[in-house]
Amino acid sequence: MLLAALLMLIAGETVLKQSLKDSWFLIYWLVCFVFTGLAIIVAFLDVRSLGQRVRQERHQLLETTLNQIQSDARKKRRGSG
Repeated sequence: MLLAALLMLIAGETVLKQSLKDSWFLIYWLVCFVFTGLAIIVAFLDVRSLGQRVRQERHQLLETTLNQIQSDARKKRRGSG
């Protein structure tokens, strides 16, 4: 989506600059704006998903570490008792 918006921006400012008139000008740039907006929305969703994944992995790491500590403590108690 971002690539489409970028290509439309470049084409609109170079090749199509003279041929875009009246309502076509408005429609063209509106479509470019929509592509840009969609790219921003996808980026925000990606950041949100990444944050959720990081929180989940952090929780799993903490849980694994605590389980390992408990397991080591049990082994030491058995060995010294």
